[in-house]
Amino acid sequence: MSVPVGPVLLVEDDPDHATIFAHAWKRAGCTSRLLTVGDGDAAVAYLAGIDRREGRRGHGLPSLVVLDLKLPKKSGFEVLEWIRTRQELEGIRVVVLTSSGESGDKERTRELGANAFYVKPVSLDDLVKTIIEIRDGVQQAEARAKKG
Repeated sequence: MSVPVGPVLLVEDDPDHATIFAHAWKRAGCTSRLLTVGDGDAAVAYLAGIDRREGRRGHGLPSLVVLDLKLPKKSGFEVLEWIRTRQELEGIRVVVLTSSGESGDKERTRELGANAFYVKPVSLDDLVKTIIEIRDGVQQAEARAKKG
């Protein structure tokens, strides 16, 4: 089963990491469309519907944003803060997936409203496991939301 239903937005500035994530995404059995942007400004533009490329036309808002913290232009912290100030985006889950294991970063993302925080695993197999954990967390949150 693929969860979430809508597209997933990966915000990752390293093209190699984005490619590896996409491969792990498929290996984890996720079939939701994975869209990738490479910096914080592009993430905000996509979410605001003003992306100069293909934009959200045909894709709609993502139901999940997987967000790196160390991004060019706007940091992941700035993107997360921006998302959480937009009422039209309040239903979007934001999961931070970063190389930073600093406890201060984890605490700050929690304060800004991230739904989860993960340190990027080194191996592909561990990344697949992390993606499955993210997927399962989204499933559980959606089930709780439906109940009440």
